[in-house]
Amino acid sequence: METKKLLSRKEAAEYLGLKAQTLAVWHVTGRYGLPVVKVGRSVRYRVQDLERWLTARTIGAVDHEEAENE
Repeated sequence: METKKLLSRKEAAEYLGLKAQTLAVWHVTGRYGLPVVKVGRSVRYRVQDLERWLTARTIGAVDHEEAENE
């Protein structure tokens, strides 16, 4: 998937395995601090932001760049 593409809330939810309503609640409440891009009244998500968010929330995540340098 192209990393610069903006995903709709529904597409982002599918990408994360969640319901679109869950992302809507997280956005309104500020829960988890998932970055969004406002386009008019629409909310969009960058794939690269979703990937970073997932990596940050992964337990026992290894930074591949750090691992390569060791």
